[in-house]
Amino acid sequence: MGSEDKKIRDRLQRQGQIPQHIAIIMDGNGRWAKQRGLPRIAGHREGIKAVRDVVEACAELDVRVLTLYTFSTENWRRPKEEVSALMKLLIRTLQKEMDDLIRNNVKLMTIGEINTLPQYAHFGIEEGIQATQQNTGLILNLALSYGGREEILSAVQKIVTQVKEGTLKCEAIDDKLFRQNLYTADLPDPDLLIRTSGELRISNFLLWQLAYTEIYITHVLWPDFRKQDLYKAIENYQARERRFGKVSEQITDHKK
Repeated sequence: MGSEDKKIRDRLQRQGQIPQHIAIIMDGNGRWAKQRGLPRIAGHREGIKAVRDVVEACAELDVRVLTLYTFSTENWRRPKEEVSALMKLLIRTLQKEMDDLIRNNVKLMTIGEINTLPQYAHFGIEEGIQATQQNTGLILNLALSYGGREEILSAVQKIVTQVKEGTLKCEAIDDKLFRQNLYTADLPDPDLLIRTSGELRISNFLLWQLAYTEIYITHVLWPDFRKQDLYKAIENYQARERRFGKVSEQITDHKK
């Protein structure tokens, strides 16, 4: 733990609210590798260092949830060799980091259709979830084989089934009930979304949950993203006024 990092963390905690749920679109691994004349998988391997750094920083800042867009439903369209290498890298990394996750009280969760992953990957993920299920610190939530549209459709299908079975009346369907049928039913909506590499889109990520999330875009490629970059994003977040459809005066009056 560097003394300079600690000073920055202390300042962030003094000057404003720390986002309780941070979601990250980890973009730029391929470009990072291409710039160096390396295969794409090299960028993904380097990106693990960024994941490790950000998980550690979030735990130190008492962030409640960190959701990482790890593998989207669209990523299945990539070359089979790359997909296979990504899956193997994911499981190897989880196995390697598991002792640290347990020691640091980090709880592993996933959202998405993990049953579509290769059997060894599905098993490895479930093993990690079981090993950390008693932990009470930071929730590390991996979005795997995840798509926002698919999540919403899945929720609609669950609700329609309940209506057909007669266990739910149409007039009982509201925002709260819909949320309960999403993958993220037990999690708060993200306060802050970070996207690396400068792209200006949300790429089918948490479409329902991002309704009032603050968005921060950085041109830093994910493999180069470190604690200091996370601190900048949080500081930027703290300088914003979150109104949730209200006017500034209402927010000010509420704080008094």
